[in-house]
Amino acid sequence: MRAEHAISIRYFTLLGIFVAAIIAFTLHAIEMPNHLQRPEFLTGYVMFGLMLLVALLNVRKKLSMVPIGRAAYWLAGHAFFGVMLIGLYFVHTQTIWPEGGYERAFAMMVYLVTASGLAGYALQRISPRRLAAADLEIIYERIPAELAEVRRKVQAIVLESTKESGADTLGRHYLESLSWYFRRPRFFVPHLFGLQAGQHWIRFQVQTIERYLSAAERAQLTKIEGLALYKDKIDLHYALQSVMKYWLLIHVPLAAALLALMFWHIIAVNVYAR
Repeated sequence: MRAEHAISIRYFTLLGIFVAAIIAFTLHAIEMPNHLQRPEFLTGYVMFGLMLLVALLNVRKKLSMVPIGRAAYWLAGHAFFGVMLIGLYFVHTQTIWPEGGYERAFAMMVYLVTASGLAGYALQRISPRRLAAADLEIIYERIPAELAEVRRKVQAIVLESTKESGADTLGRHYLESLSWYFRRPRFFVPHLFGLQAGQHWIRFQVQTIERYLSAAERAQLTKIEGLALYKDKIDLHYALQSVMKYWLLIHVPLAAALLALMFWHIIAVNVYAR
């Protein structure tokens, strides 16, 4: 425990030194025009270096077996330095929305990469806690099979209720309303934002039909409600695990495009500077 605490202090100390250096550099760049100096080249190359440093997180993931620091520290540094790039970008361009097609495309990529990165970082921090609070553990690849099993159990309950009661009230309600819910994962967006739309929908469906059922049918409806609430937890896992699994398919291509634009910008600037 002491060794881990010492490592944490070391990393945060290095982070503080780096932050202080960036702040000092930013203040120096702001003062350069007052001394008839142009800070664009200096801030541009520092931005490029910081972009490469931020991109090292991907290298860290591929070298997870090498003891080069905890992945959590690399992730935190990746997010922090990514946000600092926005500040350096404003120092470099001295505007929020520049003129020119290329400059605006570059600005848009900077904002999109930062926004997608912050969203992903928040998901990596919040989603595991929400999944743990759901009191259900399920592997993402097992979700389709688990949903199919829940749907099979519900259909068996509906058939059994119809045979025992001789009434098709519950069966018709299943075909007209409940089958939609059990067919596949539902309420994707509400689950992402922590809303209880799925549970509210289930309660509404139960309250709508239970007044027309006999005592025996209500007992079967209670079983269906339990399976529906269980599926709601599976739907939560599906929503959160899907975003955690696939958000990099948005963030990484955007980051690669930004680096490509940065390379082209450096080449163009150096060619026209001669």
